[in-house]
Parts: sequence; structure tokens; C-alpha cells
Amino acid sequence: MTLTKNKYYFEALDNYPYSLPDCLEALNYALSYDPEDADSLCLMGRIYSEMLIDYEKAKLYFEEAMMYDVNNLNTPQYYIKCLLDNEDFQEAEKLICYSLKIKGIDKSTLWFYRSLLSEKRGSLVNALKFLDESAKYCFTEYSLNVVKDRKKFIKSKMPKKKQNKKKKEIK
Repeated sequence: MTLTKNKYYFEALDNYPYSLPDCLEALNYALSYDPEDADSLCLMGRIYSEMLIDYEKAKLYFEEAMMYDVNNLNTPQYYIKCLLDNEDFQEAEKLICYSLKIKGIDKSTLWFYRSLLSEKRGSLVNALKFLDESAKYCFTEYSLNVVKDRKKFIKSKMPKKKQNKKKKEIK
């Protein structure tokens, strides 16, 4: 049973996001074999969140996935992104704090999302601070470049400091 479910889950994952009909067909098979499979439920949540932009329905799938496997390494990052996109900031913050305690999870992505949360709340200084944390957990050049690019972008949004009158007088 597990082998068949995994076959359909991987088939669904392989088709996501390029062939949604094939993805959904395989995903429905996977969930019919094991309706409590956190990875399959997470992928269904991603479809609703990323493709259909139905955050409320997506949240139901993510919540169910978390209920069946609270230590799943995939679900939190996609669930957090869904919460941020839906402007459920308090829920996102709680999930980030919880997820940082999961052994083996990608902490760089979680800190990146924490930075995004601060930015959406209007705190650019905190956003930069959390990107520094994210950089500590980057273990590829690509992920580090993503963080650096984001820092540069946030700094460009910050108001420019006014020059002191004394500096003007000296010149």
C-alpha cells in the first residue's frame, strides 16, 4: 500500500505545476490509498495556494497535513508562504517559531519568511536583521545570493538619511 501511494505521490509531484490535470489525478489516487499522507495533503494545499489562489481551502489542507505529521519538513514552508500571501501574519509568526524547532528543517527559508513577514508589517530594519539570520543557514551559493539580493532590495526601500547641516557647511 505504501509503495503504491508513494508511486502516485511522486507522479503527482513530477507533474506539478506543469500538468495540473495529471498531477491532480495522481494526487487523488495517492490520497485514496492513504488520506492521512502529509506530503500528499501538502501538495494539494500548494495547488490551492499557488495555482488556484484559494488560500482558505489551501489552509485546510495544510492544517490537515500538520495534524497527521507535525514534524513533516515540507509542509511548514509552504503553509507559511500561504499564510503570508493571505495576510495571516500572526498565524505565520507562530508557525515560523514552531517550525524552527523541527530537526532537519531548512532554517534559511524560515528566517527568510520571517524577514518577509517583518517587511509586510512595515519593519524594514527587522527584515534586514532576519535576513542576516537567514544567511547564517545558507549552504549553497544560490540561496546566499537570494538572501543578498533581498537585502539589497529592502535597503533600496528604506528612506535615505538626510545629511547633517554641519557636513554641508564643511563642504
